[in-house]
Amino acid sequence: MRKYFSKIRAAINTFFTENSIKLFPVKDALKEYQKKDVSYDIKAALNVSLLTIPQGMAYAAIAELPIYYGIISSIVASLIAPIFTSSRHTILGPTNATSLMVLTFFTSSAAVTLTQPSVAYMPLLVFLVGIISVLGALFKLADLLQFVSRSVLVGYITGAALLIMNGQFKHILGVATPLKEVISARKDNNEAVNFFTSFFDLTSLWEQFQWQPLALGICTLALYLILTRKLPMLPNFALCLAISSIAALILKNGYSDFNLDCFSSFQLDKFSIGLPSFNFNDISILLSIAFAIAFLASLENTVMAKSLGSRTGERPDVNQDMFSVGMANIACSLLAPMPASGSLTRSALNSESGAKSRFSSIYNALFCLIGFYILCKLPIVENIPKATLAALVVGIAISLIKWKNIRICLNSTRDDAIVVFVTFAATLITRLDTAIYIGVALSISLFLRKASRPHLVEYEVSDEGNLRERNIKKDRPNPAISIVHVEGELYFGAADLFRTQVQRTASDPNLKVIILRMKNARHLDATSVLALDALIRHTRAQGRHVIISGATREVYLVLKHSGVLETVLEGCDRSQGETNLFFTSPSNPNLSTRDALLRAQELLGTDKADIKIFYDPSQEKK
Repeated sequence: MRKYFSKIRAAINTFFTENSIKLFPVKDALKEYQKKDVSYDIKAALNVSLLTIPQGMAYAAIAELPIYYGIISSIVASLIAPIFTSSRHTILGPTNATSLMVLTFFTSSAAVTLTQPSVAYMPLLVFLVGIISVLGALFKLADLLQFVSRSVLVGYITGAALLIMNGQFKHILGVATPLKEVISARKDNNEAVNFFTSFFDLTSLWEQFQWQPLALGICTLALYLILTRKLPMLPNFALCLAISSIAALILKNGYSDFNLDCFSSFQLDKFSIGLPSFNFNDISILLSIAFAIAFLASLENTVMAKSLGSRTGERPDVNQDMFSVGMANIACSLLAPMPASGSLTRSALNSESGAKSRFSSIYNALFCLIGFYILCKLPIVENIPKATLAALVVGIAISLIKWKNIRICLNSTRDDAIVVFVTFAATLITRLDTAIYIGVALSISLFLRKASRPHLVEYEVSDEGNLRERNIKKDRPNPAISIVHVEGELYFGAADLFRTQVQRTASDPNLKVIILRMKNARHLDATSVLALDALIRHTRAQGRHVIISGATREVYLVLKHSGVLETVLEGCDRSQGETNLFFTSPSNPNLSTRDALLRAQELLGTDKADIKIFYDPSQEKK
């Protein structure tokens, strides 16, 4: 039996190794762990835990789940993620963006067919997020995140910040219950539920606003913003939560008409470990939101890991980190589940507090577990007003709006401005999982539009023998020959544009030979090769010729394997060494162009010009 399990373990290790994923990278970190690092990690973990516990409660409140879900998920994610991650300072757990995505899904019309409360579906949802993340890591999909513009994240987070604030005002204004009834009626009528409708519904209840939670919320928010600005190194979130809760308790005991809605206490016997119940109908409904959360969690984790890596000199393995996100979510699904993602605030605090290794995350989990036990045993949670926690959540949301990042995205390029605006608008109008898809699709579409425009420049030989860009206002030195420099991507999206631009150059009736310099042409595929084949045949039918110079091995192999090389060499007497394709020379990139010019004159039956092309390696290569 032991031999059987050893074979299974070896097969699993081989599978992960072949996919460049380390199954347990924590083993290598454990070998390098030193006693002197323990005190640094414990100190950092204590600081992080003072933020993790109240933030976990806040993010569970955003998702409108029991607040202990946020604490338990933070504990599990902080305990499991370091076993699989590549980063030293990463702290995983619930985040505002993923929590809000959960809320918007379960309050949308897409969830109407679900017959149970959202809590019942969370184990399956988080499990799906974990499986998708693990599979994404194995197929190295995290590498594709570099093609997602940062403008998408800026637009999404800005819109999500407004949604978070809008969602918490109901507690600050004391109208959570009547607002829930209004929104439920809107859902029953299949009406849209978004930022604008929610804000309108909230303001329509102005006659039911209560001054007690509003006064407490304003004071709590003001205290938090002041402390965050003046004393940023303090655990201000936990500090403000404690001060506001104590003040509310004093006011309730001193004034009988000072009524506040507080949270319910929770007990340890509420928890049970088990696999989620699988139902294919539920999976089909949850799959879209699961993909969106997995994508967002991996994107947040990648951005956070690279941001911290730039400070510490680390080079994170984004696929390994995506694997850790997946494993953390699978573990979270077994208990009180919330999606786990990379927390920039907690990870940054971990780094700034002097953490030396990934084990600070494990210590953080242990401190949070102790804190959670205290919250269960002492009458603390039931004395935390919902208005207090809502005000602190609004404070977090305000900090998410980075005006500098918004200004940079709006002013850098037109495409970035479009992506930010569209993604931001989508978050306010539609569900957040749909909004993130819209932003990503637009970002990639604009990127492909740029990449599908190869740069074609016509060159000429100067009197000194150098290649230079042709002045279109002057006639060609040899009107029968054109040298066209092709630079950029020539994949399927660029093929038609490439053919059109070359045909425009060939429209000159005096032109007899076109020399395509393809040293910097990249990623030829079947579509671009077919376009080149059609171009050669078209020009040859008009009694003209196409010569390729500066061909790289990549270009040559694509032409050879596709059979288009025969079209290029058609009419050449190979026994005499004639060719219409000239390879690039690393020592002198212009040498192939000289040979192509000699071939062009041979085709024209003239040796009018004395061709001599000089190359200065110190100058930028053309």
